[in-house]
Amino acid sequence: MMKRIFLYSLLFVLGLVACKGSYEAQEQPEADIEMNTNPGYELIETVERSEDGLNIPFSKYRLDNGLTVLLHEDHSDPIAHVDVTYHVGSAREEIGKSGFAHFFEHMMFQGSDHVADEEHFKIVSESGGTLNGTTNRDRTNYFETVPRNQLETALWLEADRMGFLLDAVTQEKFEVQRATVKNERGQNYDNRPYGLASEEIAKALYPYGHPYSWLTIGYIEDLDRVDVNDLKNFFLRWYGPNNALLTVAGDINKEDTMEKIVKYFGSIPRGPEVEDMGEMVPEVEEDRYVSYEDNYAQVPRIYKVWPAPPRYHEDEAPLDALAEIIGQGKNSILYKNLVKPRKAQFATTWNSASELAGQFTMVAQIFPNQTVADIDAEFEKALQEFEENGVSDEALQRFKSSMETSLIRDMRSVGSFGGKASKLANYYTFADDADYFQKDLERYRNVTKEDIMRVYNKYIKGEGSVTLSVLPKDSDFTAAAPDNYTIDKSNYEAPDYGYEGLTYVKADDDFDRSQQPEAGENPSIIVPEYQEFSFDNGMEVLQTDYNETPEVFLLLSFEGGHYLSAFDKSKAGIASIFGQMMDEGTENYTAEEFSSELDKLGSSINFFGGTESVGVRVESLEKNLPQTLELLEEKLLRPNFTQDDLDRIKKSQLQSIENNKKDPSYVARMVFDKVLYGNDDIRAIPNAGTKETIENISLQDVEDFYKNLSPSVADLVIVGDMDKEQVDNHLSFLTNWEGKDIQLPEFDQPDKPSRTQLYMVNVDDAAQTQIRIGYPLDIPYDATGEFYRLGLMNYALGGAFNSRINLNLREDKGWSYGARSWFSGTKVPGAYSAGAGVKKEPSDSAVVEFMKEITDYHKDGIDSDELAFTKSSISQSEAREYETPYQKAGLLSTILKYDLPKGYIQEQNQILENMTEEEIDALAKKYLDPEKMYIVTVGDKKEILPGLKELGYPIIELNQEGEQLMSN
Repeated sequence: MMKRIFLYSLLFVLGLVACKGSYEAQEQPEADIEMNTNPGYELIETVERSEDGLNIPFSKYRLDNGLTVLLHEDHSDPIAHVDVTYHVGSAREEIGKSGFAHFFEHMMFQGSDHVADEEHFKIVSESGGTLNGTTNRDRTNYFETVPRNQLETALWLEADRMGFLLDAVTQEKFEVQRATVKNERGQNYDNRPYGLASEEIAKALYPYGHPYSWLTIGYIEDLDRVDVNDLKNFFLRWYGPNNALLTVAGDINKEDTMEKIVKYFGSIPRGPEVEDMGEMVPEVEEDRYVSYEDNYAQVPRIYKVWPAPPRYHEDEAPLDALAEIIGQGKNSILYKNLVKPRKAQFATTWNSASELAGQFTMVAQIFPNQTVADIDAEFEKALQEFEENGVSDEALQRFKSSMETSLIRDMRSVGSFGGKASKLANYYTFADDADYFQKDLERYRNVTKEDIMRVYNKYIKGEGSVTLSVLPKDSDFTAAAPDNYTIDKSNYEAPDYGYEGLTYVKADDDFDRSQQPEAGENPSIIVPEYQEFSFDNGMEVLQTDYNETPEVFLLLSFEGGHYLSAFDKSKAGIASIFGQMMDEGTENYTAEEFSSELDKLGSSINFFGGTESVGVRVESLEKNLPQTLELLEEKLLRPNFTQDDLDRIKKSQLQSIENNKKDPSYVARMVFDKVLYGNDDIRAIPNAGTKETIENISLQDVEDFYKNLSPSVADLVIVGDMDKEQVDNHLSFLTNWEGKDIQLPEFDQPDKPSRTQLYMVNVDDAAQTQIRIGYPLDIPYDATGEFYRLGLMNYALGGAFNSRINLNLREDKGWSYGARSWFSGTKVPGAYSAGAGVKKEPSDSAVVEFMKEITDYHKDGIDSDELAFTKSSISQSEAREYETPYQKAGLLSTILKYDLPKGYIQEQNQILENMTEEEIDALAKKYLDPEKMYIVTVGDKKEILPGLKELGYPIIELNQEGEQLMSN
């Protein structure tokens, strides 16, 4: 689930993007575990850092109750990351009771004996931390990243829900979270184009009753039939400490951490034993064809899926290589045969492996002038071409370099999802070896051509597959072949899951668990030093060191972007088209050759055409930086724009625009912008443009747009070990680039509405309703002025997970998967916005609740507890905001874009510390006027319009492009 969006939203709202910091590390004595006579655990294994640094050092322990613990010390940042991984996912569920593991992920945030309802999120965020939980087929994990002084609080919270959950699981909480899960399914599966494809594939690929034959989200009818006692039994069976792994990483002391772990986890009783399920790869003896009609799709998709071996099987790495050769990147067979000749909007291949089995998948989204059967035939031709040509030395080198770089990049962070703690947990849980990083690296380095051909012959050639055709509803498209597969339930025998005789036994402690641990002293943070200099041509440069992984990261941005189309809105979308064109060929390389050179280095150079800038992101291993920057020079200064590339990119863009018209979330964003700014403002036209504007763009327009790339409006951010001399040596092509004057547009901000106005957009049979509420705001971004203060004001209303809006619509009512509000603004003023996807039945009531929360906050303001929460949460979060190279680049980019002084973060902290209730209340009264808001609703008209009419607002109906139909 995606609770993190609410906790991360403050970064967006306040513009507090930052980079890795440094601080005065305290003396941390090494653990002396052998001195403990009865510690309640044993040390199993210790792995030290390797000479090349390409491993994750850790110590492994096991408590007397079976809980396994992994500790990784990393003192580079004053943070601690706690991850509890339970070896249970949807694969442990029963037929007819799907979705339990994911449902339980939600319930684990609803309080326990010593932590009140909704307090888990509040405590962590108030501590300056972030948290989340995720569920897949094979495991469920819960994690927090907190300042190091809050580690004990995180351990206390996790232990409480491991050992003291069930008495707090009430029928009321059960019903609310059941509704929330249904909303999540609606938002991520039922209410989006192609959202049900994975479900249809699972039903057709795996036999009835196979643990992977349903999705982790489960079926609505299963969620409806179960009760709270079913859920409690699921917890008792699978959530014992002996089926869990606790990973703690970061700025910790092992001995002290283990003492705390034993204190909070050691007395929790052992649960029932859990046996591994073993390999369960399905057999597909004959090709199976299935199809379904998609309510939101505009064009068909075709998926072709073969059974494959499970994760960490010896054949997984060569199958990954096979997938890359057939369908990943511009040198793949599918790109050459389908994308480049404009038969498919995209076509790709991947190999995904889980604990019991894997899947090898080919997928393409076709253009309307093709048939699904045509693309199915092209898939077969691609496989035949691979078989005839085999594996080249260059393709093998590209694969190995890209995989090595990918694994190294996973080590950038201690706590982020996929970072070092996550790696340790994954390796231990599924490879039974936490020290698997080097082995993981070696298995990709050791893949041979023969391995790749062997797995092709073993798993793909002549083997049965599942072909799924996803067809637009009420269209003339037909499936690749008639459906020929029916699920056979006759031979299914339900296993004994071990639910008989389960009892709930709580820990017996000699301390008071109801007392939240006291936090130690906040770690002192020093914002990282950076070097600043400029080139004679006007380019501004900031550089900061980074040495945790052997990489260098560059971000080069040119002001302008989509907003340059304000001068000629008939060519809106040119920035997006231009960014894609810059990723094509150059004077000396074809696009395929250029991509190959990058892949062999394990580097990336990606252009983007954004709203206010055009830029390029560069990532390279240090050892390959000179060659990577030579390629950057070629790409940046010697592009080769061709009509063929433009025609292909335009065709794909036009199809994407058409596809988006039936995506309710996209329609809501686009229509809301038109309502805010009016049809004549460039901000009301999506970055991708419209059908009419994209058709207007010529090759000459692309060449003319390239002239807007001038160092006089450029900023360069460098994250990595490059001093001024190295910058001059490696980037001389930038210093010698001649600058020129570039005209940038100016904007007038539209007025707020004179009264609250509701707009309705119909999407037939939409499973949810998208709601957007707000008004244009005449304040651009500033780091320490009114805009910054508006972000502080909004935090308690709609910026945090525990905000009023989200607690109301999600946690109390169960109408939404997530609801929030925010203030947006850059150099160009933005808007105040609030929004959510909600159940269609209470759509009118959801509008009422949104407006109620805004009205109450406008009228009564913030209370003292909310203000204390806001201050504590934001101030302490700084400890985790300076970790990754992306965070570093974000800080430097913000400083350059807005010309901020080095001390602006400290000034923000002073503003936050001194903020009063009276200041918050005054801002709320001034900027939250519920009598002058735009309300946009996108959903099924026949279901929601009658209720909306009862609200008393004037209603204007719009089509899916924001054009007025009629008034009510």
